[in-house]
Amino acid sequence: MIQTPRLLLRPWRETDRAANAAMLADPQVGYWLGATQTAEEANAGVDRAIAHLAAHGFGLLAIERKADGAFLGAAGLVTLREGHPLDPGVEIGWRLVRAAWGGGHASEAARALLEDGFTRLGLEEIIAFTAHSNLRSQAVMERLGMERQAARDFEHPSLAEDHPLRPHVVYSARRSTPAAGVSRSASSPTISPGSRP
Repeated sequence: MIQTPRLLLRPWRETDRAANAAMLADPQVGYWLGATQTAEEANAGVDRAIAHLAAHGFGLLAIERKADGAFLGAAGLVTLREGHPLDPGVEIGWRLVRAAWGGGHASEAARALLEDGFTRLGLEEIIAFTAHSNLRSQAVMERLGMERQAARDFEHPSLAEDHPLRPHVVYSARRSTPAAGVSRSASSPTISPGSRP
């Protein structure tokens, strides 16, 4: 579990499934993921996240708001699947319920995940990518101090050739040059001892 001032990033619970499915069925959320998902597809994604956590000790985590325990979405570090244009590597990603957009939650969660990746996991590089038109996600990457990697941009193989989101842009953060705001300080995230995801 990872704690930030406002958030808990934690392993999935069965009670998260309905809220996660509702988030992924929202057309505005689904648009940026390439499509909305059925409850069955959303649950399969949770199952994959749980399996990844068990296999690697990190992965996509549920985001819980400390103030009221509300499910705000998911964020995490994930190994790229074999055959992905950027494989091998570890990606940072996030998805939030629409009501949480614009509140700085993605930046707060991602900053904590970058620190965990570089310190606890000892990763050398963490990449992020999103559709060329997804300016909100690109703004988060830039606020984190991630560097644009235009030479690594790619056409997402899971999307049709004529899909408007197929062109993807790539950003990177490296342990040797930590991203902005990713440093030990009084406001750094807390990694609960003995609670590897």
